[in-house]
Parts: sequence; C-alpha cells; structure tokens
Amino acid sequence: MALADSLRPRHVAMISFGGIIGAGLFVGSSAAIHQAGPGALLSYAVSGTIIFLIMRMLGEMAVARPGLGSFASYSALGLGSWAGFLTGWLYWYFWVITVGVETIAGAKLVGEWVAAPVWLIGLVLISLMTATNLVSVRSYAEFEFWFASLKVGAIALFIVLGLGYVFGFGPGPGAAIATMTAHGGFFPHGWGAVLATVPVVIFSMMGSEVATIAAAESADPAGNVARAGRTVSFRILAFYVASIAVIVAVMPWDAVTVGTSPFTQALGAMHVPGGRAAMSVVAITAVLSCLNSGLYITSRMLFELASRGEAPRGFAAVSGQRVPRRGILFGTAAGFAAALASIISPNGVFLFLINTSGAIILFVYLIIALAELRLRRQLEAEGEALSLRMWGFPWLSYATIGGIVAILASMAFLPGLLWQLVLSAASAAAVMLAWRVQQSRSLKPARS
Repeated sequence: MALADSLRPRHVAMISFGGIIGAGLFVGSSAAIHQAGPGALLSYAVSGTIIFLIMRMLGEMAVARPGLGSFASYSALGLGSWAGFLTGWLYWYFWVITVGVETIAGAKLVGEWVAAPVWLIGLVLISLMTATNLVSVRSYAEFEFWFASLKVGAIALFIVLGLGYVFGFGPGPGAAIATMTAHGGFFPHGWGAVLATVPVVIFSMMGSEVATIAAAESADPAGNVARAGRTVSFRILAFYVASIAVIVAVMPWDAVTVGTSPFTQALGAMHVPGGRAAMSVVAITAVLSCLNSGLYITSRMLFELASRGEAPRGFAAVSGQRVPRRGILFGTAAGFAAALASIISPNGVFLFLINTSGAIILFVYLIIALAELRLRRQLEAEGEALSLRMWGFPWLSYATIGGIVAILASMAFLPGLLWQLVLSAASAAAVMLAWRVQQSRSLKPARS
C-alpha cells in the first residue's frame, strides 16, 4: 500500500519551514555570531544562496520527471542507484542525530519551567511528537502547520521590532552602524572566520529539501516541489539574514553568549517587555516543530529506501491510515538513543555521533547538484523541452558545486571541523560499502 496523498501546498511549505527553523537558528546562531561577528551575515547569505540554488535544481528535476519520490530518487536517476542509496541512508542518519539534538534542546528549554530530569522531559516530548506522526499524515501536517506558522510569525515580528528600533524608537541608524563596526570592525576575526562559519551555518539552514519528501504525499508532487524551490527557500534566506542583521545591529556581537538565544538577548537590548518569556515559548515551539519534522523525515526516507529494496522490507509497510508506523517507531527509538547519549556521554559517544554526521548534508547537496548537472545534459541531448529550468545552466550549477567543494575543503584546514569531515567521510564510506554488499547479494543466483 502506498502513502497517503492528503497534504496540501500549505502543508508542504510549512513542513519545509518546520524542518529548518529550530534550535539551529534560535540558539545555534549565537555560535556563528561569536565566531564571525557581524560578518556572520555573509556566512548566512552564502549558505542560504547555495540552498536556494539546490532547491531550484530539485524543482527542475521534479517537474521533468514528476512523482519519483524524494531527492534520493532524483539522485539515483541522475547518477545511478549508488547515489540514491548513499543520499537516502546518509540523510536518514543525519536526521536521527538531529532528532536527538532537538529532543535535548527542547528538554533543557522546558526544564527552565518544569522541575524534572532532562531525560524524562525529553521522553515526554519525543513521545508526544511520535503520537502526532502515528495517527495520520494529516494530523502531523496540521500540527506542523501551526507550529511553523508561530515560528514564522515570531521571526517576522522580531524583524519588524528590530527595524522599528533601528529606525524609530531606538537610538537611530547611526548607533546601529556603530554597534556593528565599533567592536573590532564588521569582520573582527577577518575573512577567514566568515568562511569558517559557513559550514556551521549551512547545517542550521538545511531542510528545504524536505519538500521533496512531503510533496510525495500530496496530489501535485512536482508542482509543490517547484513552488517550495521558488518561495520557501527564498523566504528562509531572507528570514535568516534579516534576523541576524537585527541582532548585530541592536547589540554588540561580542555580548552574545554562546549557547543562549541571541534573539532573547536582542529583545532585552531593545527593552521589549515580556520579550524573554515570549521568546522562550517560541523557542520551545520551534524545537518541537523541528523534532516533529525529524520523526516524519526519518520514517519517510526509510519507507522510500525499503520500497526500493535498499532497507528491510518491513519498513515499507503502512497502517490503515497509510502511515509507515514501523519507520516512525524505529526513528523515535534511534533518536531517543542519541538523546540519551548526549546525557550519559556528551563528550564521548554523543560527540562522536555529531562528528560522524557533521558534513553529511554537504555530501547530500553535492550529489544532488551533480545529479542535476548530468540529468539536465541527458534531457537536453534527448531534445526534451523543460518547463522549469535551473538558472544560468551550466555555470550556476558549476558554481554551486564549486561552492560546496570549497566549504568541504575549508573544513579540512580548520582544526575544529577537520575531525567532522574525516568521520563524516567515514560514514559515507561505510554506506557505500553497505551498498556494495547489497548489490552483490542481489546479483547472486538463487539456489535451486
């Protein structure tokens, strides 16, 4: 039995938002600002542009060959079965770790309001999100729609308040410029820090590609992917850059405390009454939304892999509501195990897990870009007319590939990220070995 097709365009769009806007923005942005100062604006702009172009590539492939499935299927179409297997399993693993991270982030935020052990709060949160996923895809989508709507509304309001502070009820634009330049300049740690921050930033901005997963459960998969590529990824780029600009304009970048929400600190600097409490609620909602999306993504990716014979067939089974319950429960168990690892062994097992998944999303984006480049050439050679095209082909495609390779190369020269690159490459190598084993078994003749 196939998955349901009950998602509407608004659900697909908001699911993309839900997977992206989480702890990485509301809390993780503090690390980016601390590392690059106001220059983090460029880091976010570069990262967002790469993701925007990747989504355009996915839109082109989805419209040219509609209904195949997620980006893993399009990777396989362009480069071969190895690419689909590699991107599918790497992406599943990445989101399992993300589920663990978001579970702990949410538990710590709720822990400021509720006196209970972190592991217990985390268990309650992940159980609630698992329940919404198990009922039906429509149930999950409605929760995600309102979660994401609250996040988007909160960020929009934050940007409006920031602009009002800078140009209206605050000290004025001159003070904002001074705030951004008087504490070591716009690039206090040089251009190298801006480049070094891009890998950190791009991990927090990823998630637009979730549209290709969610769109498979809608009536118009290709149209929804194309629409997400045009609108969702651009809005995310604008939201991220604008909100970071507000933060570094209203408070000195070196006053941002790593590990705490710079949004909350900025609201305090603007003297917004009740801002801290309101942002705490929004941050909790954002984490729950990202956790909700994470469980959805892991189950659907596992379903797709199983449907292609690249994962145990049992994960391709669906319930009466056409929900892959086994995939949801397995993703929940794996994600909660990762969350427990962060409590029991934060600098051992959990740090190892983080490092083994650190560069995975860059590998996935690189494969998508290479698949689009090859598939586009094939389609043009066959004389097929494309209704949706990647801009500036092939040069923008080459530029996107070059940008991703440059980010990976920069990680090799940064002590803090070199280990992530090495271990992530080891993860990719392990998946490729699994693909080779799976291929060899499928080619063995059956015994008589």
